[in-house]
Amino acid sequence: MIAENTVPSPGAQPWDNGCTPVSVLPPRADGGFRFPLRHPPERLASPLPLLAADLIAALVGAVALVPASGGPLLVAVLVSGALLLRPNSTRPVPGVLEEVPLVCGRIAVTWLGLATLLAAHDPERSLAAPTLLLGWTLHAVAACAGRGTVHWRRRVALLRHPRTALVIGPPATAQRVAAALLRHPGCGVRPVGVVADRPDGSAGLPVLTTDEEVERALIQNGVRVVLSVAPAVRTEKGPLLRALAESGCTVWELDADCPAYETRDRLAGFAVRRLNPGSRRRSAGKRLLDVTVSGALLVLVSPVLLVCAVVLRLTDGPGVAFRQERIGKDGRPFTLLKFRTHRPVDDHESATRWSVAGERQMGRFCRFLRQTSLDELPQLWNVLWGDMSLVGPRPERPYFVTQFSQTYPGYAARHRMQTGITGLAQINGLRGDTSIEDRARFDNAYIDNWSLWQDVCILLRTAATLVRPTGS
Repeated sequence: MIAENTVPSPGAQPWDNGCTPVSVLPPRADGGFRFPLRHPPERLASPLPLLAADLIAALVGAVALVPASGGPLLVAVLVSGALLLRPNSTRPVPGVLEEVPLVCGRIAVTWLGLATLLAAHDPERSLAAPTLLLGWTLHAVAACAGRGTVHWRRRVALLRHPRTALVIGPPATAQRVAAALLRHPGCGVRPVGVVADRPDGSAGLPVLTTDEEVERALIQNGVRVVLSVAPAVRTEKGPLLRALAESGCTVWELDADCPAYETRDRLAGFAVRRLNPGSRRRSAGKRLLDVTVSGALLVLVSPVLLVCAVVLRLTDGPGVAFRQERIGKDGRPFTLLKFRTHRPVDDHESATRWSVAGERQMGRFCRFLRQTSLDELPQLWNVLWGDMSLVGPRPERPYFVTQFSQTYPGYAARHRMQTGITGLAQINGLRGDTSIEDRARFDNAYIDNWSLWQDVCILLRTAATLVRPTGS
């Protein structure tokens, strides 16, 4: 478990102004874009046509196996292997020529694997080299032809019904990119507006400067694609990009000047790559991981919890458990549990004092609990009850959520996901006297790239840090 963070800075704390603490999450200070979900998210191209093309190609290649004994079984193995190894493109406008090396290579792996299995099972029935070559050739030609037909039909459909798009970035650059896309309708994207902070007065598509104008364009034009045309847009317009993604749009980052990253994806000659800035819904797998791990840990550490509670009661008096209001997912408050290691003067100090790590009057055992993060163990109950997750952005008190949301861009966006005991920021050293801005950036990166395996990795790295605890 990761101990509570302490304030970044040298110098005075700009938010320590004696104000009374607030009890609710303030309005979002990072843009406030909350578009309604007027249409379902854009559906990716159905995999069924490519699946059918690969299946037919495998059957065509199986013609070479007809003379062999046990032909039906070999055909079944071949078809299964071909479908398991089939490539599937996620490119905006895929083409078969780019897939030829991958398709032919995977088909070769399938045939070689089939020949190896057959030779191992019955050396006398091993496939001869001419049979392998004939089967691979038939299979590869049929696969390329079938997949080429599917891609061609999809390009024709996009040409007839292009996806409408908004271009976000500096007005001059965005207008230049939009004009290039309109000159190349074959890319399947038709810009209908430019989103910028202010119009530049040049001719071109309408420039949308307010969230109301963006929402109107989103609904009236059925916008399905968003193009971010400058690297800085991802940071400056992060809340807007996330809101558009949550509204069902596909977000692409486009390099308008020179390739800043390697990519095979192109739109009208521009290098593009897919972004996933929308908040990920908590999956059943994440909740199952939380319940399983927190439940098991509560059973395993119950003797430790009991010993800590007894020693705290004997050395520090009554009031072993510490309850404090924190802000969770979507700004909902909840009561966080910890072992009490400090007794504040009053409720105001409890709500507004950032850290007690340097408190000199703290007892020896209380200091030990904080240094080893054992004071965080009761939060496993928060995880089991569903108030928190094992992995996520660290929850904070309402008072500091208000201040940080107004001071640090992207801080309020951390509340898109369930808060956690540990997180990506903590395992990267962002605890103690470190930057709130850096923590917000790491937390948002975790949310934007969330996966269940990433949670497992963070938990393992957190466990490793407990071997060499530094506390808070």
